[in-house]
Amino acid sequence: MNQKNGKNSIGLDKCFGEIDNPVQLFEKWFAKAQETEINDPNALALATSDINNQPNVRMVLLKGISERGFVFYTNFESKKGIELESNQKASMCFHWKSIRRQVRILGKVEKVSNKEADDYFNSRPYKNKIGAWASTQSKVMDKRENFLRKVKEFENKYPKHDDVPRPPHWSGWRVLPEAIEFWLDGEGRIHERLHYFKKKGKWEKQLLYP
Repeated sequence: MNQKNGKNSIGLDKCFGEIDNPVQLFEKWFAKAQETEINDPNALALATSDINNQPNVRMVLLKGISERGFVFYTNFESKKGIELESNQKASMCFHWKSIRRQVRILGKVEKVSNKEADDYFNSRPYKNKIGAWASTQSKVMDKRENFLRKVKEFENKYPKHDDVPRPPHWSGWRVLPEAIEFWLDGEGRIHERLHYFKKKGKWEKQLLYP
């Protein structure tokens, strides 16, 4: 990679134009971000919309990548869970300041399998598992003390760290990409954008003006 005045200058069309699969390109960029980002290189802004087409965005963590799509986990009874159930489309945006790159992903969503959800839930730290049981996510909280009491109740119910079952309302969503855009910072805001989109089940790509 060439550097110019501290900026990236690699030519997306020349360096990455030969990569026909954007998921493979994402994996390369993600690996680089994992080397340079101080905290949570897997953090992304997730956008959903409700039945009134009101957009809603929040930060979540990417927990799986495959040719099929990009996975995150949540409480299905949360606001985003309810919105995804009623309008099964979403958008993701990764922004890695350390390497001045951004990736946007648009597509439909599907629920992950029970096995996928169980496997990931079982890999979580004990406190995270208990929190999934104790929190009625996005609902109004009267007093924080009541929530902490619920945490304690579930700790007493499930005292063994490796014996906490997955709550029935907690699982994952997979965004099935229909478009993926790679953005590279350029000096003087002469940025570079490489846009992949699916056409008849196959990926095509094009350069976009910044």
